[in-house]
Amino acid sequence: MRHVWWMIVFAGLTAVVFGVVTKGSDRHRLIYGLKVFGEFLVVAFILGWILYFLPLR
Repeated sequence: MRHVWWMIVFAGLTAVVFGVVTKGSDRHRLIYGLKVFGEFLVVAFILGWILYFLPLR
């Protein structure tokens, strides 16, 4: 379960960096950072769900 928390931390830190370096108003950058954070989590959970069903060998 620890890997899920690390995934959330990574998504959060990456979203903060992407939000800071994006051009535009503060509101636009906040929305972009939240969007990136959500997209990271959604893609990670979808890939985890797909990989769960693959056999190990």
